[in-house]
Amino acid sequence: MQSLGKRNYSSVSEFILLGFSSESQVRMALFTFFFLLYLITLLGNGLIITLIYLDSHLHTPMYFFLSILSLVDMSYVTTTVPQMLVNMVCPSTTISWGACVAQMFIFLVLGIAECVLYAIMAYDRYLAICFPLHYTLRMSHAVCIKMLTVCWSISIAGALIYTVFTMRLPYCGPHKINHFFCEVPAVLKLACADTSFNDRLDFILGFILLLVPLFLILASYVRIFASILRIRSTQGRLKSFSTCASHVTVVTMFYGPAIIMYMRPGSWYDPERDKKLALFYNVVSAFLNPIIYSLRNKDVKGAFLKVLGGRGTAQ
Repeated sequence: MQSLGKRNYSSVSEFILLGFSSESQVRMALFTFFFLLYLITLLGNGLIITLIYLDSHLHTPMYFFLSILSLVDMSYVTTTVPQMLVNMVCPSTTISWGACVAQMFIFLVLGIAECVLYAIMAYDRYLAICFPLHYTLRMSHAVCIKMLTVCWSISIAGALIYTVFTMRLPYCGPHKINHFFCEVPAVLKLACADTSFNDRLDFILGFILLLVPLFLILASYVRIFASILRIRSTQGRLKSFSTCASHVTVVTMFYGPAIIMYMRPGSWYDPERDKKLALFYNVVSAFLNPIIYSLRNKDVKGAFLKVLGGRGTAQ
């Protein structure tokens, strides 16, 4: 029996992703919807990056971080959506052990990077509004690069801890993941071992990687709003509020589902709800980010019109 147990633990070479509905008509409708959503997400975020690169007026710390956020969003959805689309049209919905580990790690790196980026962008807005005279000095190009380096260092370290402590557990079957990709909570449910340590570790990591950045964001915006209220001009107050509104919207949309997913007890696991939450903070937020930023941002809209005008003149 011992040899059989060892063989079961070590012979796990692939998982089965259950994804969404098993009905072919429903799967094809979902495939069409998510395929279009994925293409629009890539085009929207790609357009933001292109505009920021082409327009010298957008070569500021705020838009530098916005371009990084768009790049992260494009990569973020690409780690999950193509696999999901393939599984919707192919009879085989398996993913190898190595591919599952890689997908989990890359997804976590990008997700954590997005959390930290939102905090950096909030700090950037705080300096721009509360210390406009010292903004250029405090947010120099060198400082931006250092912040970005710290962001990726935290992301890689956090993702490594999550992935190692999840995939080191024994998985002895069944190997059916009730999700559309290898996400930590869904994979942990398949472990044939006590996962209480993982639950505690995930809560601690969630506190550090989700709640700490969220607290920094809230602290920044409390100071920002206090500063805005001291502005005498009504037009000036409205302009400042408008600048911050898009960031607040995106932060709320991303952090809510992520905190529910990664900071709730393992006993509260609900696969159907988790799939919807994952879609929201992975796919929907990446789709909405360029729309929110471009529709609420005069500089981005101006850059877009300038590019169109340049092309029209060239023609």
